[in-house]
Amino acid sequence: MTGRQFRVVRGGTFTDTVARRPDVRLLTHKLLSDSPARSADAAVKGVRTLLGGSCEPVGTVRYAETLRLVTEALYPSRNPKSNLAGLRPRIAADQKGVDEVGRMIEDFGLDVVQAYMRHVQDSTEEAVRRIIDAPDDGDYTYESDSGAVIRVSVRVDRENRAATIDFTGTSTRLPTDFNAPFTVVGAAVLYVFRTLVADDIPLDDGCLRPLDIVDGCLRPLDIVVPPGSLLSAEPPAAVVQTQMTNSRLTDPEVMEWRLPVRLGEFAVRRGSGGAGRWRGGDGAVRRIRFLEPMTVSMLSRHRRVRPYGRAGGEPGTLGANRVERADATVTELGGGDSADVVTGDVLVIETPGGGGYGPPSPDPHQAGEEIDDLRAF
Repeated sequence: MTGRQFRVVRGGTFTDTVARRPDVRLLTHKLLSDSPARSADAAVKGVRTLLGGSCEPVGTVRYAETLRLVTEALYPSRNPKSNLAGLRPRIAADQKGVDEVGRMIEDFGLDVVQAYMRHVQDSTEEAVRRIIDAPDDGDYTYESDSGAVIRVSVRVDRENRAATIDFTGTSTRLPTDFNAPFTVVGAAVLYVFRTLVADDIPLDDGCLRPLDIVDGCLRPLDIVVPPGSLLSAEPPAAVVQTQMTNSRLTDPEVMEWRLPVRLGEFAVRRGSGGAGRWRGGDGAVRRIRFLEPMTVSMLSRHRRVRPYGRAGGEPGTLGANRVERADATVTELGGGDSADVVTGDVLVIETPGGGGYGPPSPDPHQAGEEIDDLRAF
């Protein structure tokens, strides 16, 4: 083999560039996908760095440089050590992937490995294409607690097994951090279509191919996001990503060990799910007591707009946040809010219930009413 081969994987957070040298050595470079202060294009920066040979060995963390970036920025990190600790597993995963691919190449040869990779990707792409003609055309508008709306229109071209997902009409970019870059929008659309595939397929590049947007080329999924909308955030717009690709439900013991708090209650919020032929799931209630003064910040949804029901089902109950003060007063909090607390204050979080599905039956039991008598089942 002569020359170098490159592989670029551009994610919503990081862009990974992998280079295979003529001596079979593999090199990797990781850079924030959207980092205008460092580079105009993370992929180009990665290729140039690897071509120049200026990168450190695979797995090296530029700890001091990264710490300086996150602490001296215009809006510095509140917990830089935790941020850096989160980077180490990512780098370890990169290294493990490099090692395993290198081992396969040594055992079977580069041509065979690349051929099978193409076969697997072609298979997953075909699985996604097969289900594209399943949905019908439709339009939907989703209103958030802030009043901003997301509008989406789906148009299916069954002859070409293609679909257009058009977000035209979505609210303009918000001054808050409730915006999303296009990479996150693409990942969300991919997730929805992946759930329609009944086959046991890997989530590899074959699934991502339908999300490519190439001028003049027909692609199975064409995603249209209007510039300037809250779904096309660009620097310096603030963004937030939560409850889409990850969520946190820390064990009580871990939370109490790391923070000066005590978890007083974690229970099902009975009756909060919307009625329907199939009742919506109930939310949860958490009561967290503070053992010293601090500031608490909330990022939550459905505090103003109830979770919708479907096919005649009723919406779920709104969520609520409040601080029950040690002096017996109560401070109500919004979905995105913060408050200073003192020792003895209790944060109460009531998550919303899910919407019901199908029209409720006149019989309350058939409508999804909760009953404790196990003989009913």
